[in-house]
Amino acid sequence: MATENKKLKNFLTPVRVIWGLVAFVFVIMLFTSFFIVNPDEQCVITRFGRYYETLGPGLHYKLPFGIDKKYVVPGPKAIQTEQFGFVTTHGGPVNQYKNGITNESTMLTGDLNIVDVEWIIQYRITDPKAWLFTVQEKEQTIRDISRSVVNTLVGDRAILEVMSNERTNIENLAVEQMNLQYKKLGIGIDVSAVKLQNIVPPAGVQDAFEDVNKAIQDMNRYINEGKERYNAEIPRAKGEADQKVQVAEGYAAERVNKAKGDVARFNSVYEEYRKAPAVTRDRLYLETMEEIFAGQDKEKKPALIDSELENILPVKNLGKN
Repeated sequence: MATENKKLKNFLTPVRVIWGLVAFVFVIMLFTSFFIVNPDEQCVITRFGRYYETLGPGLHYKLPFGIDKKYVVPGPKAIQTEQFGFVTTHGGPVNQYKNGITNESTMLTGDLNIVDVEWIIQYRITDPKAWLFTVQEKEQTIRDISRSVVNTLVGDRAILEVMSNERTNIENLAVEQMNLQYKKLGIGIDVSAVKLQNIVPPAGVQDAFEDVNKAIQDMNRYINEGKERYNAEIPRAKGEADQKVQVAEGYAAERVNKAKGDVARFNSVYEEYRKAPAVTRDRLYLETMEEIFAGQDKEKKPALIDSELENILPVKNLGKN
């Protein structure tokens, strides 16, 4: 026994003990100082309890023994989701949901009707430092602001608007107003989407609202049919109108040109008349008579006989049997 104690004492020399402690400390440092940040994550480092730096994906080193602490948060491209009015009870190929969380979904519309609204928001963590240290109850703060914004937007509209044509507008305005609130708060997130999942009236009046909704769908269908007919008929009518306008413009141009020609002809005749009134008057008379007789049948043409002749033999019908 004494021999074994002596061997152990000889083995545990001060130098070996020191090197053993150094090796132990080195192993601890190795396992506590080096760490990996995944591609979809970002890491905040604090030194002595104060913010030090933000790290991206990859292998990193921090000081051991609690001097540096790391806080891993989702990366700036990772989409986070909050559900309102329902919860996902089982995820998988076919998700299962639990509805009827009335303290979140039940709202009062602008026309004093009650409606159940279920929605989700999707956001990204853009500032890890602000996300970790600005607000203590981060998720609850996000939910409170989201509920306030959606309640306000629904309360400014009638129930039929919320259930139909204002749905997309509410989603877009909700994104804008939520981001304004979160930016003022400095929580370090950016809302990318608000999606209204389900909007239904209370169970007691749901059948009546379904009838109203069907009537709205019929109205929209009639409007669309009217627009289709409008788009088919109006271009055709415009084409016909343009054609008639072009014909009228052509006729007007023809009449104007003819009138200008008549005026020019009259002016030229008038100039000739001023130079030789008698000759021009006789020429016009002869031309007019020529036009009159030129259009008659040969048998019906009148015979011109000098009034000073006497005892004229009527020979104009001698050619007939």
